[in-house]
Amino acid sequence: MGEQPLDPALRAPGDDAEALALLRDGEIDLEGRMLDASNVTLVGTVRSGDLAAECVYKPVAGERPLWDFPDGTLAGREISAFLVSQATGWRVVPPTVLREGLFGPGMVQLWVDGDPEVDLAEYVRRDDPALRRMAVFDAVVNNADRKGGHIIPMPDGHAYGVDHGICFSVDPKLRTLLWRWAGRPVPLAALEVLEQLADDLRGDLGEELHEHLTRREVRCTQQRVAELLRTKLHPEPSGEWPALPWPPF
Repeated sequence: MGEQPLDPALRAPGDDAEALALLRDGEIDLEGRMLDASNVTLVGTVRSGDLAAECVYKPVAGERPLWDFPDGTLAGREISAFLVSQATGWRVVPPTVLREGLFGPGMVQLWVDGDPEVDLAEYVRRDDPALRRMAVFDAVVNNADRKGGHIIPMPDGHAYGVDHGICFSVDPKLRTLLWRWAGRPVPLAALEVLEQLADDLRGDLGEELHEHLTRREVRCTQQRVAELLRTKLHPEPSGEWPALPWPPF
């Protein structure tokens, strides 16, 4: 999943369940900061027993205030995006937890190494099933920042998405490079997943999201799923909000 640890006595997590346990319980050794990130984003290694992996830690204390999102909520939105991703079974978001770190509570996410041979500018224009699932996912979580750099194509054809701190607004804010399918029918397989997601949002998943989002934000998420199921179409730009993120990569 992540890069293989250099220490031969350690091994990388074999699946998402192992990765989540490692992220929750492991000891984090911070190694540096991503200086191009708008919020404090620290990278390091997390270890527990014979498991080790690279990770990203975004402390709540390092979040930059935004005019359109309540202060101190970005980490919770990252966790919420992971919970929705997990419920769909699409694995759009890498394993992610909320836990204490050196600088207080924050989001800790498994670092995933994308395919270095992929040209992102070309990749995001592909009619690729993994990207199409991501486009549906983004419509559900109301992702306001799907840049090309937030898409990580893997060597096996899977695609991860990262940086979901500005999702789940109650206002329509979908801003993405993945408009290729706008106005086109949502694939049947995705509609079946959305049907189950609608049920989950009325049950345990909805309750989990309430720990990180407001009641209204969860209700609006339910409404976005219901609208996708009603129209059976990928959404189109509303014209009320910039359709493309800037910078795009």
